[in-house]
Amino acid sequence: MVDSPLITDSTDLINDDVDNGADTSATEPAVKPHLILALDYGVKKMGMALGNSITETARAFDILAMNNGQPDWDNLLGIIKVWGVAKVVVGLPLNMDGSSSMLSKRAHKFARRLAHRIMEQHLPVTVSLCDERLTSVAAREIAWDNGWIQNERDPIDDISACILMSTYFADPNSSIAIDAIKAD
Repeated sequence: MVDSPLITDSTDLINDDVDNGADTSATEPAVKPHLILALDYGVKKMGMALGNSITETARAFDILAMNNGQPDWDNLLGIIKVWGVAKVVVGLPLNMDGSSSMLSKRAHKFARRLAHRIMEQHLPVTVSLCDERLTSVAAREIAWDNGWIQNERDPIDDISACILMSTYFADPNSSIAIDAIKAD
């Protein structure tokens, strides 16, 4: 790094506060950006998107293969650890009238299992459910319009996860923490 009075290393700033005996408890705590992982749950595959809580933006991340609704747990937990995810938002595929479907019950069960496995790993990650109605329809339309898919069977699950993340960012209070939900 070039020596310049305008460019400082953040450790110098921290050390200066400690060395000068500055009282940092009176200052506002720095806002830490958090990565949020959105999961578009499915029985055969699950779309993933990463979102940033500061910029409230999301990007398609990956599509995980599922084995009858079960992921490779080690892989999924590894992604959460390596990326430093602070929150996981699992899409809840409700019927258009808001009632539960067979898939929404499976997604809910998956979210409970994920929360339990995260707890077993002692990770500081919360899991919540968020309504994902029509995300796949919107994702397919966006993918067609942008030329990202050439065939109606091309996967759009990661794009659906991005839309789920946008829904979450638009109204974070609409998601429900998994520990607040009574088991079905």
